[in-house]
Amino acid sequence: MNGSNGEERIVHEVAMVVSKRIREEEGEGDCVEVLVSELKKRGLVVDRVVGLADEFLKVAAPLETLGNAAAELHIRKPTCLGIDLPFETQGSEAFFRQPDGSLFSWFERFRCYQHLLYGIVNCNGYGVTLKLDGREFCWAAGESLVRRLESEGVIKQMFPLHDESKRKELLKTWALNWWNFTNQPIDQIYSYFGAKIGVYFSFLGMYTQWLIFPAVLGFIVQMVDFGSLQFLVLPSFFVSTILWAALFLQFWKRKNAALLARWQINYSVGPGQGYKFLGMEWTSLPFPKELTKNIGNEKLKEKEAYQRYEWFAYRKRFRNDVFVIMSIICLQLPFELAYAHIYEIITSDIIKFVLTAIYLLIIQYLTRLGGKVSVKLINREINESVEYRANSLIYKVFGLYFMQTYIGIFYHVLLHRNFMTLRQVLIQRLIISQVFWTLMDGSLPYLKYSYRKFRARKKKKNEGGPSTGKIQIASRVEKEYFKATYSASIGVELEDGLFDDSLELALQFGMIMMFACAFPLAFALAALSNLMEIRTNALKLLVTLRRPLPRAAATIGAWLNIWQFLVVMSICTNSALLVCLYDREGKWKIEPGLAAILIMEHILLLLKFGLSRLVPEEPAWVRASRVKNVTQAQDMYCKQLLRSISGDFSSMVKPEQEQQEDSGTILT
Repeated sequence: MNGSNGEERIVHEVAMVVSKRIREEEGEGDCVEVLVSELKKRGLVVDRVVGLADEFLKVAAPLETLGNAAAELHIRKPTCLGIDLPFETQGSEAFFRQPDGSLFSWFERFRCYQHLLYGIVNCNGYGVTLKLDGREFCWAAGESLVRRLESEGVIKQMFPLHDESKRKELLKTWALNWWNFTNQPIDQIYSYFGAKIGVYFSFLGMYTQWLIFPAVLGFIVQMVDFGSLQFLVLPSFFVSTILWAALFLQFWKRKNAALLARWQINYSVGPGQGYKFLGMEWTSLPFPKELTKNIGNEKLKEKEAYQRYEWFAYRKRFRNDVFVIMSIICLQLPFELAYAHIYEIITSDIIKFVLTAIYLLIIQYLTRLGGKVSVKLINREINESVEYRANSLIYKVFGLYFMQTYIGIFYHVLLHRNFMTLRQVLIQRLIISQVFWTLMDGSLPYLKYSYRKFRARKKKKNEGGPSTGKIQIASRVEKEYFKATYSASIGVELEDGLFDDSLELALQFGMIMMFACAFPLAFALAALSNLMEIRTNALKLLVTLRRPLPRAAATIGAWLNIWQFLVVMSICTNSALLVCLYDREGKWKIEPGLAAILIMEHILLLLKFGLSRLVPEEPAWVRASRVKNVTQAQDMYCKQLLRSISGDFSSMVKPEQEQQEDSGTILT
């Protein structure tokens, strides 16, 4: 939508769905006409499209309009000097440009659109009567027009629109480009979808690239018979995978830092980072200027209030976490153990596959129910921002999925020590899970789209009477309206569709890592699956779903902690697998074998946490750039402070000199 290389290209990026009028209103007061007029007064470009059942207003904002909105919002943007400053239209040349050449990112543009649309208020000082199909309602003075029309049902929905030229370009260079395998146009993905989706696909691509090493190694271990050395090969493979996983997560942190530096995103001071207190954000509290005026008991009372608030929030979160954990243990654990026991006593492989499929369908419903309960618990918590609320939901729901995914496998390992059954379970889980997630990603959005089109055509046919011709949907905006949104299967108000994609990736990582010694070939299957996942997710975002709403987060957030947890769990589970393996085969006595494996386990834990210290989380050039920016900011602020102090001092000295001159004149 913004200009590229000095040229401005007007693109409609937001659509408003309004009720189609049965008849035109006579005189003034037609609410849709008033809305269009007010949008144009705000400097927006409006294109009206009549659909089968609704009318659509496609809205675009020229660069000048976006700049004025950004200045009103005081959006902080990085400058060419590396200092974040509030945006000003007069000095727009000094601000950093996006990788595609535009002035504003997708997240910044969407914030500006929201400000422009919801900022339309009645400034007449008196109420205005609006009409729609014979129904009248009042637009009060000082009230937002869009919110009023939403409450009356005139505006049914607002959603982002795809930019067709950029969408086709991404289809060509990303979704349909099968020759590049893991290479992706990350900068273009970031410019079009925002930082959070760009970071996710960068993580997915790097993870798939790094999987090549354990995939090749696991294929050799699985297929080659090493004879008497087989009992040394498995521990060596286990140690290699743990070191690989620890190094991967550390190097991902470096890549994430490099991405944020390349995109000029300062995540530490991003929006939504403030803490809520007494209805305000901590970032908006009168600190430190006003607080420095408080002395004695007032300052002590304020400190105590912050402390009480902090521990009260921790207590509520701890209570909710305990409730979720106890629910998993008391409700889900017996169900999982019953499934694992029935699976063990069934002899037919076909029945086992059917049982696993039925189990996955049932557990999906139970997990969604648990997710809804988690959302209600989170709404009672005191979280610092939307991202913190989303992370809290991730931890709670992942606990449910962790139990349902791995407890049956733990059952086979610990109670039966049947490695052939365990390997069969892993193969079935990997295949069925991949098929299930693929069907969920590809089929459900298309079925929703087809059903909505069918309903719209049927409604239009019933309104128009009998007709022999097929009713066609010509407008692209109406086709976008029928598409499903990129949302999570649970907790729609807290998370976007990346929750399901990240969950699928984390469960796969846990499956291949925690049981690496039992099925080394799983790494190769995971690598092939991820190659398909990159393209199918790209097609899903570009073709079958609406354009997602931008998110401010620029990291994978809570998922990184979950992956770290899975690495630690894999050290424990693989050590247990080796104990069972050596004891079953009779090559070692359980006592010396257990001692050796326990020593190896502790060494791996030390190595895992040691690598996090040896490998820096930021590249050297990122640290140097940040230090340079901080130094420049300090120099600028010091100079500005000296000027202000000098100005204040001269203004104080000048009246004294004038007073002395006046007194000298009187004496003379």
